[in-house]
Amino acid sequence: MRQHDEHPAARDVVRIVGVADATKPQPKRLAPALEPAPLVPELEFFNGLGGFADDGREYVTVLGPGRSTPAPWINVIANPAFGFQVATEGSGYTWSLNSRENQITPWSNDPIADRTGEAFYLRDEDTGAVWTPTALPMRNEVATYVARHGRGYSAFAHTAHGIAAELLQYVPVDGALKVSRLTLRNLTNRPRRISLTAYAEWVLGPSRSATAPFVTTAIDAETGALFARNPWNADFGSRVAFLDMAGRQTSWTSDRREFIGRNDTLADPAALRSAAPLSGLVGAGFDPCGAMRAQVELRPHASTELIVFLGEAADAPAARHLITRFRAADLDAVLAEVTRSWDDVLGAVEVRTPDRAMDIMLNGWLLYQTLACRVWARAAFYQASGAYGFRDQLQDGMALAPLRPEMTRAHLLRAAARQFVEGDVQHWWLPHSGRGVRTRISDDRAWLAFAAAHYVRVSGDLGVLDDRVPFLEGQRLNPGEHEAFFPPTVSDETASLFEHCARALDQSLALGGHGLPLIGTGDWNDGMNRVGEHGEGESVWLGWFLHAALTAFAPLADGRGETSRAARWRLHAEGLVAALDGEAWDGDWYRRAFFDDGTPLGSAMDEECRIDSLAQSWAVLSGAADPARARRAMAAVERELIWPGEGLALLFTPPFDRTVLDPGYIKGYPPGIRENGGQYTHAALWSVMAFAALGEGDKAAALFSMLNPINHTRTRSDVLRYKVEPYVLAADVYAMPPHAGRGGWTWYTGSAGWMQRAGIESILGLRKEGNMLRLDPCIPRDWPDFELTVRHGSARYIIMVENPSGVSRGIAAATLDGMAIEVAPLLVALEDGAGDRVIHIRLG
Repeated sequence: MRQHDEHPAARDVVRIVGVADATKPQPKRLAPALEPAPLVPELEFFNGLGGFADDGREYVTVLGPGRSTPAPWINVIANPAFGFQVATEGSGYTWSLNSRENQITPWSNDPIADRTGEAFYLRDEDTGAVWTPTALPMRNEVATYVARHGRGYSAFAHTAHGIAAELLQYVPVDGALKVSRLTLRNLTNRPRRISLTAYAEWVLGPSRSATAPFVTTAIDAETGALFARNPWNADFGSRVAFLDMAGRQTSWTSDRREFIGRNDTLADPAALRSAAPLSGLVGAGFDPCGAMRAQVELRPHASTELIVFLGEAADAPAARHLITRFRAADLDAVLAEVTRSWDDVLGAVEVRTPDRAMDIMLNGWLLYQTLACRVWARAAFYQASGAYGFRDQLQDGMALAPLRPEMTRAHLLRAAARQFVEGDVQHWWLPHSGRGVRTRISDDRAWLAFAAAHYVRVSGDLGVLDDRVPFLEGQRLNPGEHEAFFPPTVSDETASLFEHCARALDQSLALGGHGLPLIGTGDWNDGMNRVGEHGEGESVWLGWFLHAALTAFAPLADGRGETSRAARWRLHAEGLVAALDGEAWDGDWYRRAFFDDGTPLGSAMDEECRIDSLAQSWAVLSGAADPARARRAMAAVERELIWPGEGLALLFTPPFDRTVLDPGYIKGYPPGIRENGGQYTHAALWSVMAFAALGEGDKAAALFSMLNPINHTRTRSDVLRYKVEPYVLAADVYAMPPHAGRGGWTWYTGSAGWMQRAGIESILGLRKEGNMLRLDPCIPRDWPDFELTVRHGSARYIIMVENPSGVSRGIAAATLDGMAIEVAPLLVALEDGAGDRVIHIRLG
């Protein structure tokens, strides 16, 4: 504990947590009833609950009297092996190595109660008053709580009983522990005796109800930290979790009943009703928890900082080492390293456009969501998965390829290692054990080659195709069996990444009666698992996507001398084009699929699912459709599926409800919910990219803006309708009353990576190809200009685009450092160490 009157570290915490000058003028555009708390700085896009600060890098939520978020608004904070999530009220959970199988504290996805398994309590030891620095678990309904979610940290501020409390939480770049730093400032003219009690409910497995009887605790004699183990956890039983107050703890208990009391709750724990120390109980046989207490004395107007570590290590010696290391660490430097690491990733490309909401999302939030949640945590409020999805993280890696190619490369090899010798793959798997599910879902295989070709094009790294990766072996699916979950074995057979991709494509060439790829038990839409369950159903969307994968990967085969394979793939792609043109066209748009018995799905003749966006957008994105038909299909998407008045872009319409057709479990969703005719943002972003590919910059940007969560939450009424976070993308938005416009599953959605690509690549027209930048914007005609800054090593490329003629696409002139660029299409060589280079582009 450090006590000071003016300590520099305390000033840093205050700066991050964000208590601003009370004299700072407030936004005049707000009605008095919606004014933020007086100590909160002016926020961008303030909606009565929150807004963006720090140039869009933080989202600040102000929970004033009677105010709460309509659903939990969380942050996901992680490094590759450890992390936690935390909501604006302070609730959340922590995990290590696997966010589902090895939870340190309990995950809860109850959007109503939002029960937490972690808490901090403050107690005035002179008066007996008890409160928390966050709105949960003890909220003063007439007080104000401020929460800030940023890149790699969350911070909370609350003042009560003459004590200003500021809580800052983060995870180090390379440490498996959660750092909580609580700064207390005595605002009164008298000395204060304040205690802090840190509380955590141990899980040490997939669920508390399953593991609680087996958790044992002990005080480590060397460090004084509380250790917790669950030896009955088959995968993580040797590991040791710990709770520590930087060695300042004076009492503790591991008995949850003692702490909370019989029939009591965390909102009024029995152990805080008196000044008695915690009992010191540790061992086995308790309802397990970790509770620790430390006490400070504060002079008038002085400040102090209390530290709490919650973490896990491989064994007791490793836990001691981790605790000792961070007790001695400069925690300001640790935080600075976290901030610097995120700035390095998220600041590689910066945009400045006439659309401020677009800038905020493209300048960090989308890629933060992709990397912190999708790639590292693999968990958020609505799902704690811990697993890799075969197609899922391959797509996330495609968004990261220009910025962190080494991450994309590593995951390509990781995914290839989940392929069976027969060529099919695990649809998802748990990385710590290898257990996963083998399915008949048809598109996974093609994603491996598609993603590998994208990575090679972006990075120029052809060598990855030579890396050798083993296959898997395991039980095959029986006839009529959709899937099987089991731990496969690693085969003795290995092959290059190229061969893995090629084998996956070779196994994807089977065709149905219409000459289209077999859909199996689902293509991109897993919910359509009974369209082709008997092995005869076909997918129109997969036809376009497989064409794109084959034609992207065939040149790589040519380069390796696999010319016969490349020729076979190209010939197959040509056959797909013929079948799609002859069998899939419905007259105004493309059908979605054919059932096992040949019945079309996604036809104008259908009462439900008349038109599906996937078949239309990928007709464009594949480059394979007849241009006139592609434009007509996207015009149908605009007319039938995009509802500007409601702010929705539907996956298909009408939703499944009463039809006799049985497409699969998708029909079990209520109409207009998730994939069943709601907005599925992932697919809507492919429509953005398709409009841009057609040169329709106005339509592409308008749809991008409509999908932007900031624009769903501009006012208080918008917030109450949309409900979920304004700063990250939702996988889905409900389309039917009484929930129309309500956001669904947030954070853990691949939509974030595709939105980043739609904005940067399709609209702003910036693509990296090896050591070259390709520039081909497709923007709204009323944009006068925009600017991009691209970091390449120590060089910066400042790209200034002017649009004096009011066009969407077309480069009339370009210069690099004042010298004309005559190359068409516009390509600029990237040079490290070149300092600042300026590219001027004039559209026309």
